[in-house]
Amino acid sequence: MSAVVHSEGASRWRPTALILASLALHAVIVFAFVVDPQGWPWWIAVLAANHAVLTLVGLWPRSRLLGPNHTRLPAAAAARGEVALTFDDGPDPELTPRVLDLLDSHGARATFFCIAEKAARHPEITREIVRRGHAVENHSNAHEHTFAFLLLAGLRRDLWAAQATITSLTGRSPRFFRPPMGFRNPLLDPVLHETGLKLVSWTRRGYDTNRGDPEEVAMLLERGLAAGDILLLHDGQAARTPEGRPVVLEVLPRLLGTIERRGLKPVTLPQAIES
Repeated sequence: MSAVVHSEGASRWRPTALILASLALHAVIVFAFVVDPQGWPWWIAVLAANHAVLTLVGLWPRSRLLGPNHTRLPAAAAARGEVALTFDDGPDPELTPRVLDLLDSHGARATFFCIAEKAARHPEITREIVRRGHAVENHSNAHEHTFAFLLLAGLRRDLWAAQATITSLTGRSPRFFRPPMGFRNPLLDPVLHETGLKLVSWTRRGYDTNRGDPEEVAMLLERGLAAGDILLLHDGQAARTPEGRPVVLEVLPRLLGTIERRGLKPVTLPQAIES
C-alpha cells in the first residue's frame, strides 16, 4: 500500500504505526518464504494472525489505530461548551422532517450522515436539512453491510459516488465521513485522504436502532454527557417503542432539554471542528 497524494495536491497520506508494522511484516514473510519455503505453515499462520488483528481493530469504531478518527470535538469546541448531535442512516421521509422540527424547537444544530442513495430518493428532504442550518455529511453511497470488506477500488467508487450525489443536492461537498456501522479496514484511510474527508465516530451512543425503551436509550446518551461530546442517533432504521413510536422521537426532546440544562450548545461538525 503506497502513500497516496491528496486529490487537491495537499499532503501525502501517512500510514499509522500499526499499518506500517503490518506492511513490514508482510515483507518479512515474503523473505521468509524465499529463504525457508518448508516453513510455509508458520508464515501463513503469522499472516492470518496479522489480518485477524487488523480485522478486530476495524470492528472497533472509535479506534485510531487505522487512521485519524474524531471521537470527540476539539478542545476549543469543548471550551465553548459545544456538543455535536449526529444522525445516521437517513434521510427518512417519516422521521427526518420530525427530527428537524424538534431541533428547530430548541434552536439546535445537528449533523446528518446521509446515505447518498437515500438522499437521491428524497432530494427535497436533503435540501431541507441544509436550508434549516444543519450539515449533511457522507455515510457511504448505499450503506452496504460488506463495506468494511471493500478493496481500494470499491472504496473509491463508493465514497466518490456519495460525494458527487450529496454535493449535487446540497451545493456543498461533505467534509466528514462515518462508515456503515462504524466498521472499516486499513484501506479506508488513504481513500479518505484522497477525497478530503475526515473520519468521525462518536463519544457516546444510545443504540436507538435496536433498543425500544426510550428511557434506556436516553440514559446511555445522557450519562456523563459533557462539552465536546459527539452523540450518535439515527433518523433512519430507528427502533420503535412497544406502542410503535420511533424511539428517536421519544428520546430527542428529553436529550435536548438535558443539553440546555447543562448549558451546552448543539452545533454542526463543521462549526465545531473547522471554526
